[in-house]
Amino acid sequence: MRNTHTPGPPPGPATEEPSSSGRFLTGRTALVTGAASGIGRACALALAGAGAHVQVVDRAAEAAKAVAEECGGTALVVDLSDPVAVDGLPDDADIVVNNAGLQHVAPVHDFPPERFQLIHRVMVEAPFRIIRRTLPHMYANEWGRIVNISSVHGLRASPFKVGYVAAKHALEGLSKVVALEGAPHGVTSNCVNPGYVRTPLVEDQIAAQALAHGIPAQDVVEQIMLERSAIKRLIEPDEVARAALWLCSPHSGYVTGTSLPLDGGWTAR
Repeated sequence: MRNTHTPGPPPGPATEEPSSSGRFLTGRTALVTGAASGIGRACALALAGAGAHVQVVDRAAEAAKAVAEECGGTALVVDLSDPVAVDGLPDDADIVVNNAGLQHVAPVHDFPPERFQLIHRVMVEAPFRIIRRTLPHMYANEWGRIVNISSVHGLRASPFKVGYVAAKHALEGLSKVVALEGAPHGVTSNCVNPGYVRTPLVEDQIAAQALAHGIPAQDVVEQIMLERSAIKRLIEPDEVARAALWLCSPHSGYVTGTSLPLDGGWTAR
């Protein structure tokens, strides 16, 4: 028989109606990985601005502490490639934003297996371990939001990025399974799929892209990164964070198991 249980309002201070200031996450705890810079930092600030206490997870200690101080959160210095360290993270988050990632650009036949493995530990295994440990808390409260910062490369492929593309496709599958299992418990799980974002991760790969494609570095953004986008600019971290925040808002309770492209029209082709 289909489960028709409709969870009631969550317990505690987060049961308050959204205020005029938009602090609809008051009383919630959010865990954001890769939160010391880029998209993760923007997500941490956006969630804190909506009232959440943010656990700022990153291996960059000083930067994580700075973001935590900026948003009134807690810095957790963790290397997500270490499963033992990941399993030591708090398990009481109401909101999880799996954002941390890394990149390596090389053709498949030259792609270092150890780099492929590292990418998957950080971008697939760590999210799985974090979700696995936080779901019981969310289930107990009949409310939870999981936002996986995927990529347009979770929906499409590009050459020379086998580790990243494979990891993002795996994250998409993980997110959808969690959506199906979490729905009866008031937990949603979604992916946000930006195109190229103006972050250190993107800026750092311009030289590698130039070498792989055999073009000057100054031509990478226009000819490679934005070639398939109808909107010819990089997306800003805050734009991605606002989409993630919406997925945690009172207006998105029926949205789950989805992939939300923020790709400037890339996947419209």
